[in-house]
Amino acid sequence: MPQLNPGPWFAILIFSWLILLTIFPQKVTKHLSMNEPATQNTEKSKPTPWTWPWA
Repeated sequence: MPQLNPGPWFAILIFSWLILLTIFPQKVTKHLSMNEPATQNTEKSKPTPWTWPWA
């Protein structure tokens, strides 16, 4: 039964994983944003009071 011979299939498995592990991280990191997030202002501004037109 040739499908049980691990010789060629194991080499194909190892080489395919090596190719995938070297190509995919490079493609994924190209899509990551390299911009630093802007710091938000921690002080809360006072809300302006809402004047009711019917009061």
